[in-house]
Amino acid sequence: MTLSVSSPAMLRATLRPAVCDLQADLVTWRRHLHQRPELGFKEIETAAFIASKLTEWGIEFRSGVAKTGVVAILPGSRPGPVLGIRADMDALPIQERNEVSYKSQTSGQMHACGHDGHTAIALGVARYLSEHRDFAGTVKLIFQPAEEGPGGAKPMIDEAALKDPDVDAIVGLHLWNNLPLGTVGVRPGPMMAAVELFDLQIRGKGGHGGMPHQTTDAIVVASQVVGALQTIVARNIDPIDSAVVTVGQFNAGTARNVISGSAQLSGTVRYFNPKYADFFSERFERIIGGLCAAHNAEYCLNYWRLYPATVNDPRMADLVRSVAEQVIETPLGVVPECQTMGGEDMSFFLNEVPGCYFFVGAANADRDLAYPHHHPRFDFDEAALGTGLEIFLRCVEAFGDRPEAWLGR
Repeated sequence: MTLSVSSPAMLRATLRPAVCDLQADLVTWRRHLHQRPELGFKEIETAAFIASKLTEWGIEFRSGVAKTGVVAILPGSRPGPVLGIRADMDALPIQERNEVSYKSQTSGQMHACGHDGHTAIALGVARYLSEHRDFAGTVKLIFQPAEEGPGGAKPMIDEAALKDPDVDAIVGLHLWNNLPLGTVGVRPGPMMAAVELFDLQIRGKGGHGGMPHQTTDAIVVASQVVGALQTIVARNIDPIDSAVVTVGQFNAGTARNVISGSAQLSGTVRYFNPKYADFFSERFERIIGGLCAAHNAEYCLNYWRLYPATVNDPRMADLVRSVAEQVIETPLGVVPECQTMGGEDMSFFLNEVPGCYFFVGAANADRDLAYPHHHPRFDFDEAALGTGLEIFLRCVEAFGDRPEAWLGR
């Protein structure tokens, strides 16, 4: 199925006038941040920019949360629940290849995943709500560092980002180039995958390429490990579930006539179903240990979890879906088939309080704005910024008016 891109004019038709008026500011803020990318836990200038805007608008905030995070609090004019809105801030170690006026000014770093847009949208929420307090409850804006790694969500939680006042529910978005402008991806349950990582060293006995009987060939053992690891998904995982085992690095050998005595493998594991949280690490140990024992080799496996699966609360997903259907009046509309094996540390927030993480389509192939995330030419259609802001604002209003409907209380 070919997905056509809706025009920015069509999208503006559903935005409130005040959001349309903020569009130019959203673009200005996003481009300012795009020119000044900073890696995880080094978002010093980014945090200072956020703090300057919050100060200008008279908004209470706390900075230095998990090193560079910022948490802002905006109370409405009426009592009600506390809704968290999360925006990640960090960039990637990628050399930008776009030739645009707002190109990255930092060599080897760029916003190649849209986090500059996420931060701009959250600033738009702050700006709008600072002038329009007629909503129930409180909004807590969480500007988070280090989503790309090693992860800033859990350290922010550990430093009470969800406390004082206590967050009742949370929402977050990702500008998404896997969906075209004029769409929103949202679904209940698993949205993004759990991410686990591994480094493996296999130690054999090197020697002459013409005398293999004197050696234990680490490349042969490692090659069998690569193939055997694929059987975990093929023969141990319920076919109804989705999972991926990827060996992304294989390094061994020093010369064509030398049998290598060591090999290094690194990779990642992805899955949706939380029941597999301990399963893969155990299977890795058994498979690798068995193959190494069979070949008289040794191994050292370092296996760790990075992020759990990002799982949306059904009621909060319904809130976002109902709001998105009001905002996205295009032929494509709300897309529930939007799961991805990408990972997100928004998952840690969703493990603490009910919430929803959703995608705002931002690709526009007609304007050459459809390169994938983490590509050196990644960019997105900035018309999506206003869409994201409008959805967040409607979530604030709907959640505050009927919290019992979305929290099941």
